[in-house]
Amino acid sequence: MIEKLKELHRKWEEIGEQMTDPAVIADMKRFVKLNKDYSDLEPLAKVYLEYKNVLENIDSTKDILQNEKDEEFREMAKMELGELQKRREELDEEIKFLLIPKDPQDTKNAVMEIRAGTGGDEAGIFAGDLFRMYSKYCDSRNWKIDIVDVTESSSGGYKEVIFNVTGKDVYGQLKYESGVHRVQRVPKTETQGRVHTSAATVAVLPEAEEFDIDLSPNDIRKDTYCSSGPGGQSVNTTYSAIRLTHIPTGIVVTCQDEKSQLKNLDKAMKVLRTRLYEREYAKYMDEIASKRKTMVSTGDRSAKIRTYNWPQGRVTDHRIGLTLYNLPVIIDGDIQPLIDALQMAENAEKLKSEVG
Repeated sequence: MIEKLKELHRKWEEIGEQMTDPAVIADMKRFVKLNKDYSDLEPLAKVYLEYKNVLENIDSTKDILQNEKDEEFREMAKMELGELQKRREELDEEIKFLLIPKDPQDTKNAVMEIRAGTGGDEAGIFAGDLFRMYSKYCDSRNWKIDIVDVTESSSGGYKEVIFNVTGKDVYGQLKYESGVHRVQRVPKTETQGRVHTSAATVAVLPEAEEFDIDLSPNDIRKDTYCSSGPGGQSVNTTYSAIRLTHIPTGIVVTCQDEKSQLKNLDKAMKVLRTRLYEREYAKYMDEIASKRKTMVSTGDRSAKIRTYNWPQGRVTDHRIGLTLYNLPVIIDGDIQPLIDALQMAENAEKLKSEVG
């Protein structure tokens, strides 16, 4: 393991040197990639130096115990050796997880799409609950939410809401939310007090950067139209809403959230790049999933991943069989315990497949 760490540390130093080369700085695409590689390797490079230092101190402390005659000095060396060996064990575990191959998309921003599924009006209300849950979670992480497109449902909530999330390691956290979310509760419209089951679909995509996709302007048809609000009323009389159609694939993206046509165009372009990028990314995810039996973050939109049961106050994540009895807190944005448990399950699986 020490040799592998040594090699990664050497690679990290090499990348650092390359990043000071004027030719590399002038090539923005290459510089951005090197900068990302440098950041990814930095934790391993730092832990290598500490690990190397601990191993050297263990050897020198053992040498003292073999050759030193002074009992007091030997006792001090024994205590120090115990502490060093304990630290070595801690670092062994830390390194083991740092060496797990990371999804290269984890550091990206994300595009999230929430759509009401089965359940009529109640599904739209639940889609609104999920949007508020994610909004509060993002706020707790100091991430920024930017709405791209919204279609409101007649009884509150949303038929569909699409939004960008920007911040540190956004996709690496939110990717576990992709799939079908199911709710069991008594709707406000229910007079008999019966529990209904409704669903909403959440899709989380890694936001494609300009460097990820070569998008030709000739392949895009741009249409402008007036933004409209609930019930079809006109929000403004200027043609600020944007509809982009990618001619080769037929992918259509709309954005009408901003009053400025330029801002709507910028948001729509981000989503279009992401949708195109998703096609390639899906192949990559399928390849990984085929190597492991139960990949928790494949983002399969048809898979039922979580149930929110109001009468019993419980939330169950079906991928890892985890049930928590604190639904009000979770729906108020505290989803980190669920994400942490899913990450641990995935990391344990990755470790197993690495060993296997």
